[in-house]
Order: sequence, then C-alpha cells, then structure tokens
Amino acid sequence: MTNPTPLAAAAVGCVRLEVCVADITTLRVDAIVNAANRTLLGGGGVDGAIHRAAGPELRAECETLGGCATGSAKMTRGYRLPAKHVIHAVGPVWSGGGHREEERLASCYRTALDLAADNRLQSVAFPAISTGIYGFPPGRAARIAVGTVIAELSATPRGIERVVLCCFSQTSADHHIAVLADLGLT
Repeated sequence: MTNPTPLAAAAVGCVRLEVCVADITTLRVDAIVNAANRTLLGGGGVDGAIHRAAGPELRAECETLGGCATGSAKMTRGYRLPAKHVIHAVGPVWSGGGHREEERLASCYRTALDLAADNRLQSVAFPAISTGIYGFPPGRAARIAVGTVIAELSATPRGIERVVLCCFSQTSADHHIAVLADLGLT
C-alpha cells in the first residue's frame, strides 16, 4: 500500500494532478479507476489485476450491475484494495480512429470524475485507459486523458483534491508528462 513519489505534478485550480508509475492496486486513494470491459466481470491487464487484488466480492457486486456501455462508468466498493471504491470505466477498442474512439475515451474520464464528485471522493487514480490490449495509441490517449481531466477540473468545483494518472510503464508516464509540459503545467 503506497503512494509513490510523483514523476510530475501540476495544480489545476485547487486540485493536485500527479503522474506516477505504480501498481494502481496498491494506491491509497478514495477510488481507483478500472479499465474495465463491458461485462465488468474482470479480464486481462489492469482489469484482471484489480479483480484479483479486490477479491471475489468485487466480481459478485459487479454481477449485479448489468454491465456498462463503452465510454461510461459504474462504481463499486474496493473490498480488499486500499482504495475504498473502484470506478469501472469502459474504454473503447481502437479501430483506427474513425469510430468515435477519442470521444468515448474522453467520456470515460468525465464519467469517472462525475462519479467521484457525486460520491464526495477527494482522491482518484486513473490507469492509462484503453492503451493495453484495446490498442489505443498511447500518446493520443495521454493527450485525451490529461486534457479531459484538466478541462473537467477547471470547469466545475467538484471537491476532488487529488487526481493521479497512474501509468504502468515509464513510457506511458512520459507521454502524460509530455502533455503536461506542452500545456505549460510542468
């Protein structure tokens, strides 16, 4: 159970935005975001890791949710995770960019932030949604993730104090840090 030292951090209004490389299942935050599939019943990558770390109770709760549409999110308890909640966001599979993938990916981040705010959560950690087996180009996904989070946090006070962009590799983190630098935030 850790909160790793951020590789980069920026202030977005009253919110601290951090980029780190870590195992998202170990973070002490109010909620971690799961890069889920439409069934919400577990899978590979970060989805499988979160389900394994949370224990069978997570799957049991997810079975009651009836799945989730691409671009949307649903929230459960965190069970055996250090995070109190899991926000399951269903990212798009990359199909070349002509099937509203960017719009759906941005919607994942917006919906997850809405759920966090609606439930008065103060800290939330996101993985690099859709960049694993779903094949979304990592640089493009980082631009959408950072841009959407900043736009949402800047637009409306939400009570969120900390957002962590938790990357699975240094390369992924470098994409996110580059976007922050391009925006003049690092």
